Amino acid sequence: MKTTLLTSEDYTRSPWKNGGGIFTDIAGAYRTGATTKDWESLLWRFASTPIVAPGPFSYMPGIDRLQMVIKGRGLVLKAPGQEFDEREPFTTVRFTGEMEIVTALEAGPVEVVNLMARRGAAEIELSALKEPGERLLAAGTHLVYAVSGDCGIRFNGEDFVVPGGCTLQVELTEPSRLAFGSGVAVLASIQLIG
Repeated sequence: MKTTLLTSEDYTRSPWKNGGGIFTDIAGAYRTGATTKDWESLLWRFASTPIVAPGPFSYMPGIDRLQMVIKGRGLVLKAPGQEFDEREPFTTVRFTGEMEIVTALEAGPVEVVNLMARRGAAEIELSALKEPGERLLAAGTHLVYAVSGDCGIRFNGEDFVVPGGCTLQVELTEPSRLAFGSGVAVLASIQLIG
């Protein structure tokens, strides 16, 4: 097990693919040997972003996306023939980057986290950690992003405190138990394929 604490100084900023806003890039991975870290070389990315006005989502062919509201409420994603309901915070929705999505804000601006992965390159999961408890995590990369206050967690009997706004990145070579003790966090899990 390898752990790295990522703070706001480690995060970077990048524009949305359609230029409509700015991501705070928390962590990500790109193809080995890629000369530039861009949408074409992306394997996976975990980021947060505010959504302050209704508008279209970026077109991201070949990308699978998970999204969750972490601040505010009332977000609905509207696509032809369906809606993705994120009105309540900490609800995960899954959609593809090819979908034509427009946001509706029913109660003002929100902040969301996005976990994106190139289809066929990685399997991804996104969940909220709000109540004490244990869960088994598969081998892979796991990110515990402290949304509200400091978060107390334990991996393999080792205790960690993740300060508010920071992220603990954990690389597991075998399944491991995560015990969540306190705070509010988002857990992003990534398993590379192949």
